[in-house]
Amino acid sequence: MQRVPKVSIIVVPLDSNVMTISASDDFKTVPIADLTPTQVTVGMREVEVKRRRWQEKHCHTAADYFKAARFPVILGPHARHYLIDRHHLTLALQHEGIWELPVLIVADMSTLSFDEFWTTLEVLNWSHPFDEEGSRCRYDDMPTSVNELSDDPYRSLAGSLKRVGGYAKDKAPFSEFRWADYLRCRIPRELVERHFGRALALAMNLAQSTEAAALPGWRRNLT
Repeated sequence: MQRVPKVSIIVVPLDSNVMTISASDDFKTVPIADLTPTQVTVGMREVEVKRRRWQEKHCHTAADYFKAARFPVILGPHARHYLIDRHHLTLALQHEGIWELPVLIVADMSTLSFDEFWTTLEVLNWSHPFDEEGSRCRYDDMPTSVNELSDDPYRSLAGSLKRVGGYAKDKAPFSEFRWADYLRCRIPRELVERHFGRALALAMNLAQSTEAAALPGWRRNLT
Protein backbone atom coordinates (compact mmCIF):
# COMPACT_ATOMS: atom_id res chain seq x y z
CA MET A 1 0.00 0.00 0.00
CA GLN A 2 1.33 3.43 -0.91
CA ARG A 3 1.96 5.75 2.00
CA VAL A 4 0.46 9.22 1.62
CA PRO A 5 2.45 11.91 3.47
CA LYS A 6 0.45 14.12 5.78
CA VAL A 7 -0.53 17.34 4.05
CA SER A 8 -2.73 20.30 4.87
CA ILE A 9 -5.98 19.79 2.95
CA ILE A 10 -8.27 22.79 2.86
CA VAL A 11 -11.16 21.45 0.79
CA VAL A 12 -12.36 18.03 -0.36
CA PRO A 13 -11.86 16.77 -3.95
CA LEU A 14 -13.78 18.90 -6.40
CA ASP A 15 -16.64 18.38 -8.78
CA SER A 16 -14.91 19.09 -12.09
CA ASN A 17 -17.82 21.15 -13.40
CA VAL A 18 -18.55 23.38 -10.40
CA MET A 19 -16.50 26.39 -9.41
CA THR A 20 -15.29 26.40 -5.81
CA ILE A 21 -15.92 29.50 -3.73
CA SER A 22 -14.34 30.03 -0.35
CA ALA A 23 -15.65 33.00 1.58
CA SER A 24 -12.68 32.90 3.94
CA ASP A 25 -10.04 32.53 1.26
CA ASP A 26 -8.01 35.61 0.41
CA PHE A 27 -8.33 36.69 -3.19
CA LYS A 28 -5.27 35.75 -5.18
CA THR A 29 -4.47 35.68 -8.87
CA VAL A 30 -1.75 33.68 -10.59
CA PRO A 31 -0.50 34.14 -14.17
CA ILE A 32 -1.61 31.26 -16.39
CA ALA A 33 2.01 30.92 -17.49
CA ASP A 34 2.89 30.01 -13.88
CA LEU A 35 0.25 27.28 -13.52
CA THR A 36 1.60 23.74 -13.81
CA PRO A 37 -0.76 21.07 -15.21
CA THR A 38 -1.41 17.80 -13.40
CA GLN A 39 -2.43 15.99 -16.57
CA VAL A 40 -0.70 15.45 -19.90
CA THR A 41 -3.46 15.97 -22.44
CA VAL A 42 -6.60 17.89 -23.30
CA GLY A 43 -9.03 17.57 -26.17
CA MET A 44 -8.38 20.58 -28.38
CA ARG A 45 -11.90 20.42 -29.78
CA GLU A 46 -13.08 20.76 -26.18
CA VAL A 47 -10.84 23.77 -25.71
CA GLU A 48 -12.49 25.38 -28.74
CA VAL A 49 -15.93 24.65 -27.27
CA LYS A 50 -14.87 26.48 -24.11
CA ARG A 51 -13.59 29.39 -26.20
CA ARG A 52 -16.89 29.73 -28.08
CA ARG A 53 -18.87 29.65 -24.86
CA TRP A 54 -16.62 32.32 -23.39
CA GLN A 55 -17.01 34.51 -26.48
CA GLU A 56 -20.78 34.29 -26.09
CA LYS A 57 -20.65 35.71 -22.57
CA HIS A 58 -21.57 39.36 -22.14
CA CYS A 59 -18.62 41.35 -20.79
CA HIS A 60 -20.44 41.97 -17.49
CA THR A 61 -21.19 38.25 -17.15
CA ALA A 62 -17.51 37.48 -17.66
CA ALA A 63 -16.54 40.04 -15.02
CA ASP A 64 -19.05 38.60 -12.56
CA TYR A 65 -17.76 35.11 -13.30
CA PHE A 66 -14.26 36.01 -12.17
CA LYS A 67 -15.61 37.62 -9.00
CA ALA A 68 -16.95 34.25 -7.87
CA ALA A 69 -14.70 31.73 -9.61
CA ARG A 70 -11.64 30.10 -8.10
CA PHE A 71 -9.42 27.72 -10.05
CA PRO A 72 -8.26 24.91 -7.70
CA VAL A 73 -4.52 24.54 -7.28
CA ILE A 74 -2.10 22.66 -5.08
CA LEU A 75 0.92 24.46 -3.65
CA GLY A 76 3.71 22.07 -4.59
CA PRO A 77 7.51 21.83 -4.51
CA HIS A 78 9.34 25.12 -5.00
CA ALA A 79 6.05 26.91 -4.19
CA ARG A 80 4.69 26.25 -7.68
CA HIS A 81 0.95 26.31 -8.27
CA TYR A 82 -0.31 23.01 -9.70
CA LEU A 83 -3.67 23.17 -11.44
CA ILE A 84 -5.81 20.14 -10.52
CA ASP A 85 -8.91 20.93 -12.55
CA ARG A 86 -10.29 22.99 -15.47
CA HIS A 87 -7.30 22.55 -17.75
CA HIS A 88 -9.49 22.94 -20.85
CA LEU A 89 -11.01 26.18 -19.60
CA THR A 90 -7.63 27.54 -18.52
CA LEU A 91 -6.13 26.94 -21.96
CA ALA A 92 -9.23 28.40 -23.64
CA LEU A 93 -9.03 31.56 -21.54
CA GLN A 94 -5.35 31.94 -22.35
CA HIS A 95 -6.21 31.73 -26.05
CA GLU A 96 -8.79 34.45 -25.42
CA GLY A 97 -6.12 36.81 -24.14
CA ILE A 98 -6.61 36.35 -20.40
CA TRP A 99 -3.23 36.07 -18.70
CA GLU A 100 -4.05 35.46 -15.03
CA LEU A 101 -6.72 33.61 -13.05
CA PRO A 102 -8.14 33.70 -9.51
CA VAL A 103 -7.08 30.57 -7.65
CA LEU A 104 -7.91 28.67 -4.48
CA ILE A 105 -5.09 26.72 -2.83
CA VAL A 106 -6.82 23.52 -1.75
CA ALA A 107 -3.74 21.85 -0.24
CA ASP A 108 -0.19 22.79 0.71
CA MET A 109 2.25 20.08 -0.34
CA SER A 110 5.23 22.37 -0.76
CA THR A 111 7.33 20.45 1.80
CA LEU A 112 7.07 17.14 -0.06
CA SER A 113 9.77 15.79 -2.31
CA PHE A 114 9.09 15.64 -6.05
CA ASP A 115 8.21 11.93 -6.02
CA GLU A 116 6.19 12.18 -2.81
CA PHE A 117 4.25 15.08 -4.28
CA TRP A 118 3.24 13.31 -7.49
CA THR A 119 2.51 10.04 -5.71
CA THR A 120 0.23 11.86 -3.29
CA LEU A 121 -1.59 13.65 -6.10
CA GLU A 122 -2.22 10.36 -7.83
CA VAL A 123 -3.49 8.62 -4.70
CA LEU A 124 -5.89 11.53 -4.15
CA ASN A 125 -7.07 11.38 -7.80
CA TRP A 126 -5.66 14.84 -8.45
CA SER A 127 -3.42 13.89 -11.37
CA HIS A 128 -3.68 11.94 -14.63
CA PRO A 129 -0.19 11.04 -15.91
CA PHE A 130 -1.25 9.45 -19.21
CA ASP A 131 -0.44 10.65 -22.72
CA GLU A 132 -2.51 10.91 -25.92
CA GLU A 133 -1.95 7.21 -26.60
CA GLY A 134 -3.26 6.26 -23.17
CA SER A 135 0.25 5.30 -22.03
CA ARG A 136 1.53 6.17 -18.60
CA CYS A 137 4.13 8.94 -18.37
CA ARG A 138 6.97 9.39 -15.93
CA TYR A 139 6.52 12.22 -13.45
CA ASP A 140 9.64 13.83 -14.94
CA ASP A 141 7.85 14.03 -18.29
CA MET A 142 4.74 15.84 -17.06
CA PRO A 143 4.15 19.18 -18.83
CA THR A 144 5.30 22.26 -16.96
CA SER A 145 2.80 24.69 -18.51
CA VAL A 146 -0.64 24.51 -20.10
CA ASN A 147 0.98 25.34 -23.45
CA GLU A 148 2.71 21.95 -23.31
CA LEU A 149 -0.54 19.98 -23.01
CA SER A 150 -0.93 17.49 -25.87
CA ASP A 151 -4.06 16.97 -27.95
CA ASP A 152 -5.92 13.72 -27.34
CA PRO A 153 -8.65 13.48 -30.00
CA TYR A 154 -10.37 10.74 -28.00
CA ARG A 155 -10.76 13.13 -25.07
CA SER A 156 -12.59 15.45 -27.46
CA LEU A 157 -14.72 12.55 -28.65
CA ALA A 158 -15.59 11.62 -25.08
CA GLY A 159 -16.56 15.21 -24.31
CA SER A 160 -18.80 15.44 -27.37
CA LEU A 161 -20.34 12.07 -26.54
CA LYS A 162 -21.34 13.35 -23.12
CA ARG A 163 -22.86 16.53 -24.55
CA VAL A 164 -25.07 14.61 -26.98
CA GLY A 165 -26.29 12.32 -24.21
CA GLY A 166 -24.14 9.25 -24.78
CA TYR A 167 -23.47 9.11 -21.06
CA ALA A 168 -24.38 11.20 -18.04
CA LYS A 169 -22.29 13.68 -16.12
CA ASP A 170 -20.55 11.85 -13.29
CA LYS A 171 -18.42 12.97 -10.36
CA ALA A 172 -15.97 10.09 -10.70
CA PRO A 173 -12.40 11.39 -11.15
CA PHE A 174 -11.33 11.74 -14.79
CA SER A 175 -14.57 10.19 -16.05
CA GLU A 176 -14.13 11.69 -19.53
CA PHE A 177 -10.63 10.22 -19.76
CA ARG A 178 -12.01 6.80 -18.87
CA TRP A 179 -14.49 7.09 -21.72
CA ALA A 180 -11.69 8.29 -23.99
CA ASP A 181 -9.68 5.17 -23.22
CA TYR A 182 -12.72 2.99 -23.87
CA LEU A 183 -13.26 4.60 -27.28
CA ARG A 184 -9.53 4.60 -28.08
CA CYS A 185 -9.49 0.81 -28.32
CA ARG A 186 -12.58 0.63 -30.53
CA ILE A 187 -12.54 3.53 -33.00
CA PRO A 188 -9.63 4.15 -35.40
CA ARG A 189 -7.78 7.37 -34.70
CA GLU A 190 -7.88 8.30 -38.39
CA LEU A 191 -11.68 8.24 -38.28
CA VAL A 192 -11.75 10.51 -35.22
CA GLU A 193 -9.34 12.99 -36.77
CA ARG A 194 -10.81 13.08 -40.30
CA HIS A 195 -14.50 12.21 -39.86
CA PHE A 196 -15.40 13.32 -36.37
CA GLY A 197 -19.16 13.16 -36.95
CA ARG A 198 -18.98 9.55 -38.08
CA ALA A 199 -16.75 8.72 -35.14
CA LEU A 200 -19.28 10.31 -32.78
CA ALA A 201 -22.12 8.25 -34.27
CA LEU A 202 -20.08 5.11 -33.74
CA ALA A 203 -19.27 6.21 -30.20
CA MET A 204 -23.00 6.59 -29.48
CA ASN A 205 -23.53 2.95 -30.46
CA LEU A 206 -20.56 1.81 -28.41
CA ALA A 207 -21.86 3.74 -25.40
CA GLN A 208 -24.90 1.42 -25.33
CA SER A 209 -22.79 -1.71 -25.15
CA THR A 210 -22.73 -3.69 -21.94
CA GLU A 211 -18.94 -3.46 -22.22
CA ALA A 212 -19.34 0.19 -21.26
CA ALA A 213 -21.51 -0.54 -18.24
CA ALA A 214 -18.64 -0.14 -15.79
CA LEU A 215 -17.85 3.36 -17.01
CA PRO A 216 -19.03 6.40 -15.03
CA GLY A 217 -22.32 7.83 -16.22
CA TRP A 218 -23.28 4.81 -18.34
CA ARG A 219 -26.91 4.77 -19.43
CA ARG A 220 -28.62 1.46 -20.15
CA ASN A 221 -31.02 2.72 -22.81
CA LEU A 222 -31.40 6.11 -24.48
CA THR A 223 -34.49 5.22 -26.54
